[in-house]
Amino acid sequence: MPKLFHHPLCPQSRFIRLLLSEHSVEYELVEERTYLRRREFLELDPSGQTPVMVMDDGRVIPGAGPIAEFIDETCGERLGNHRLMPENPVDRVAVRRLLDWFNTKFFAEVTGYLVLEKVYKRSMTAAQGGGSPDSTAVRAAQNNLQYHLQYLGYLLSHSNWLAGDRLTMADLAAAAHLSCVDFLGDLRWNDIEDVKHWYATIKSRPSFRSLLADRIAGQQPAPAYANLDF
Repeated sequence: MPKLFHHPLCPQSRFIRLLLSEHSVEYELVEERTYLRRREFLELDPSGQTPVMVMDDGRVIPGAGPIAEFIDETCGERLGNHRLMPENPVDRVAVRRLLDWFNTKFFAEVTGYLVLEKVYKRSMTAAQGGGSPDSTAVRAAQNNLQYHLQYLGYLLSHSNWLAGDRLTMADLAAAAHLSCVDFLGDLRWNDIEDVKHWYATIKSRPSFRSLLADRIAGQQPAPAYANLDF
């Protein structure tokens, strides 16, 4: 079966895990600590970033975008009318735009900071950049999060899902990133009920169960993380 090199709190990896589960694709998880810069992993993907998927025949598919496209092209039709990438080219652009928003912009402004400061640094040596969390970076990420939650609210004020009237890859990517924030206890809903309801709906899907079971050595998830009724 395919191997997925990931880290439990890598949001792009979580997105691919959700996507594989939605398509009922069995896979093996291989945890990778990218800051170790292992030679064997760098030979798979010189960028040294997760996720990376290795197929049974040895083919390597690096990065969330290429993996997502590969899954859709090889497995998408089996979902029929529930395909997670729309057939219409215009609608596909809308989904791809949001995939880029969350896997690039949201990561750069929110999850990248939070996961690095609160998780990765705990396992990194001083030479690798480890140490105590940078409170300034954490506060910046928390402030940026509120802007992104407002944007999610705006999108959901126009439709039931982020990119239209049905679940798409865009919803899974956004939920994957929010799940990392949720794990770390930084998710504050305030008055954004539409976003909270949308996230609760995705959090209740069978594909989300493995994410809710994730644990990090020496670090417990926030109390409400695995609670479907929050």
